[in-house]
Amino acid sequence: MAITEAPRPGILRAMSAQKSVDDIVAANDATDGPHLKRSMGFIHLTALSIGATLGTGIFVILGAAVPKAGPAVLLSFILAAVTALFSALSYAELAGTIPVSGSSYSYAYATMGEFWAWVCGWCLMLEYGVSVAAVAVGWGGYINTLLHQLFGVELPAAITAAPGEGGVINLPAVAIVVLASILLLRGASESAVVNTAMVILKCVVLVFFCAVAFTAFKAGNLTPFMPLGFLGVSAAASQVFFSYIGFDAASTAGNEAKNPKRDLPRAIMASLLIVTVLYLAVALAALGAMSWTKFSADEGATLAVALSGITTSNVPAIILSVGAVIAIASVVLAVQYGQTRILYTMAVDGLVPALFAKVNPRTFVPTWNIVICGVVVSLLAGFISLGELANATSIGCLFAFALVNIAVIILRRTRPDLDRTFRLRLFPVAPILGFLFCCYLMWALPVATWIAFGIWGALGLVVYFGYSIRKSKLRVDAA
Repeated sequence: MAITEAPRPGILRAMSAQKSVDDIVAANDATDGPHLKRSMGFIHLTALSIGATLGTGIFVILGAAVPKAGPAVLLSFILAAVTALFSALSYAELAGTIPVSGSSYSYAYATMGEFWAWVCGWCLMLEYGVSVAAVAVGWGGYINTLLHQLFGVELPAAITAAPGEGGVINLPAVAIVVLASILLLRGASESAVVNTAMVILKCVVLVFFCAVAFTAFKAGNLTPFMPLGFLGVSAAASQVFFSYIGFDAASTAGNEAKNPKRDLPRAIMASLLIVTVLYLAVALAALGAMSWTKFSADEGATLAVALSGITTSNVPAIILSVGAVIAIASVVLAVQYGQTRILYTMAVDGLVPALFAKVNPRTFVPTWNIVICGVVVSLLAGFISLGELANATSIGCLFAFALVNIAVIILRRTRPDLDRTFRLRLFPVAPILGFLFCCYLMWALPVATWIAFGIWGALGLVVYFGYSIRKSKLRVDAA
């Protein structure tokens, strides 16, 4: 196995060791022993990214964003989409060049060395793990809303809230994580089919919302268009940006894509385009149907409130709630899938225990990996009040995005000979802008988020220097 490293002594030399792109791809194509099965095509990969992106955000984000920008929140969504686009372009190029399941972890390993790869992978574990737990908690809330709409009853707080929030255990949150884990254990193709079906359903529900809302569209609701100025647009853009997190999910499926070099870049870009169009359509329909002054950050079910003001029937609101339940369930499934595949790749490299890379010869999935992740996330969702910790998903994601933008620049310089099925334009301006936007959004996050991130990072350093640096396959194979 080739090792590219600077002539530095001791521990610094080990930390800077890089895994060559050729070795990464060769390991990805290896067929000895049980391995992940290539069963996902372009549609499934695109649905995976949409499933991880299109969830709680659009169902609740308008209530918090519109009061900051007014009707100009449409510009906020566009600004956030452009910000996401810079990183998406870098992801697309690297996914087509290094088509493996490690996502930004593998890209960092090939360009910046093992230490930064570990930091990136550790950040992704934070992003994926905590976000699945947070989304699962949100799913429990929507289940209660739906039960109230349908039957006029709600589950008691004792089984729908964490101990810190007046409950004993959040059973609905635990249930959706367990169900997602069971589905993932059945196989990648089965879970991909279910995820694709859920993505189609939630897209149909959002289109249904637009169709109903546009019947009550009033152009006067869009004036004045920018009542709070461009500062309001910027503030709302920082908030709605996090509705775009998840477009990179397809890059975690490199080992299970039928044609990864062709389909991964296309899936990443297609998912971002589809999500952006849906966000803009839903925002425009909601703003046209209801004055922007009636939007409230305290009202989570903003779209349902808009429908209630349009129709006298509660059926449209119920349909929308069903869509929200489906949307959030698909996020849990897609993000939990991504988490297990990143851990799988890190285990193959020896940085986490080999148990995470053990593949079931019958189902072709990393069984113990899925079970362990499911148990940990279930405990987080069921017993911990996430609060500000949930913001750590954002900082972990932005840190990984920033590293990807750096990685694409480094790889262009060091390996210009590589076959790139997708090449981003405006190089190196686009990745530089992507890096700067990520840094800006990270800087804008609250102090509590940075503290949580620092604690997680310190724990990661302990694990790396206490275990990973000694078990790394790069040094074990080279010894």
